[in-house]
Amino acid sequence: MLLEKILRNRLEQKKILLMTHIVLGYPSFATNRQVIAQMVDNGVDCIEMQIPFSEPMADGPVILKANQDSLALGTTVADCMAFGAEMSRLHDIPFLFMTYYNIIFKYGEERFFRDCLSAGVKGLIIPDLPPEMGEAFFQLATQFQVAPILIFAPTSTDERMAKLNNSAAGFIYCAARRGVTGKKSEFDDDFNAYLARCRAATSLPIAVGFGIRNHNDVAAITGKADMAVIGSETIRLVEEQGAEAVGPFIKGLR
Repeated sequence: MLLEKILRNRLEQKKILLMTHIVLGYPSFATNRQVIAQMVDNGVDCIEMQIPFSEPMADGPVILKANQDSLALGTTVADCMAFGAEMSRLHDIPFLFMTYYNIIFKYGEERFFRDCLSAGVKGLIIPDLPPEMGEAFFQLATQFQVAPILIFAPTSTDERMAKLNNSAAGFIYCAARRGVTGKKSEFDDDFNAYLARCRAATSLPIAVGFGIRNHNDVAAITGKADMAVIGSETIRLVEEQGAEAVGPFIKGLR
């Protein structure tokens, strides 16, 4: 799919790519615009935009609060689609949507994919939808050329990784550890062995997320992964120092 091609082209110029995560509508769409501009101007290669959901089971307290606050402000899926289309027009990097399956089910699967295509969104991360539960979803992903990005975890067996890889496109998201987002991860021998299993299980680029916080973390996975994913840390930064702090932080990651 197109997303994989874009990422591989970028990998020809960089040792490791950066993907960031924002929660749409938090603290506002105006701030989202500022943060994305800072991210793109300072070298981010891909941005994961989360459509807020009331029970984001894979997310830690920072992103959970951002989801709840965004929903309290009245953020809708239609708002997120319009914003995604705006960002895709303004910035020459791939944008993804991340959300949970209930959002897509209520919106209507085909309508959701059709609107993603219209918005220029290149991929979807849906943590609570395994391949065996989403036959129509994965058919629509192929039809509309919106890459379904699936997640490997340290608890995934080799057999499970193979099954996930058969349904995935774009890249594989490798969770650095068990649990939810936001906690510090340790990049030790166990992690290296896990990442080697991930690499062996797929020919797609691999991204590592969950606990990537700083330059040292990115350096620790450079040469082992193709992309580092930074999520909770940028949300904390915006809360504590404002959108203008994001640019220097991103610039210092590589």
